[in-house]
Amino acid sequence: MSALPSAERRASPDAFLDVNGIEVIYNHVILVLKGVSLRVDEGSIVALLGANGAGKTTTLRAVSNLLHAERGAVTKGSIALRGERIENLTPAELVDRGVIQVMEGRHCFAHLTIEENLMTGAYTRRDGKGAVDATLEKVYAYFPRLKTRRTSQAAYTSGGEQQMCAIGRALMANPKMVLLDEPSMGLAPQIVEEVFEIVKDLNTKERVTFLLAEQNTNMALRYADFGYILESGRVVMDGAASALRENEDVKEFYLGTGGEGRKSFRDVKSYKRRKRWLA
Repeated sequence: MSALPSAERRASPDAFLDVNGIEVIYNHVILVLKGVSLRVDEGSIVALLGANGAGKTTTLRAVSNLLHAERGAVTKGSIALRGERIENLTPAELVDRGVIQVMEGRHCFAHLTIEENLMTGAYTRRDGKGAVDATLEKVYAYFPRLKTRRTSQAAYTSGGEQQMCAIGRALMANPKMVLLDEPSMGLAPQIVEEVFEIVKDLNTKERVTFLLAEQNTNMALRYADFGYILESGRVVMDGAASALRENEDVKEFYLGTGGEGRKSFRDVKSYKRRKRWLA
């Protein structure tokens, strides 16, 4: 584990996704990402961790090229998918290459049924109805609750069901990589664990690669292979998920535990005045 990402690791030619020193500016003046670098290997689960406003969502949007909708732009650095520079590709072209983003907030088409929502994810498929139907059955196998609610309007389903629907819709496109933004937001702990178990299953059985942004550090590090911690638009620490879970700074200030057990909010606030590894 290192305080900053390894240049040798970033530069490895076999990286599935290589984000190298990107800066992102909103509205031509607001610098949000400040030289973010990360690597995602094919078939892995990589977590972007950090507090709200750290730059996690912006990083995902930079990869999926959805920044323009928010008046943002990558102004420095490079993003490569399997060695191909993708900064200038449209979101549709990225979907053709198998990169799908599940947005924060469980965005579903409220007036459509669950099954209609799922089928919108197959809009770009060109491999025939039989293949699409087979994928739909596979999605229902992973999310049996969606099959039960398939004729219900999305607006009248629970938050957990809507999150499952959003992930299932991404799977209908047969993705190579899913960018998953805050999958635990607003969900009960039991549903959060269920969603992460399904993510792990999809990764193990279908070899779907995941880059996920998550504030629930404890949950993310249980299921991820590798993690990057962002603060104020910079990667301040990275490492294997197992190593990050055992790191004393991570345990104290992101997992809420340390050598003396759980820390109080007063203790955590004082960390802002004394942490030095973020400089």
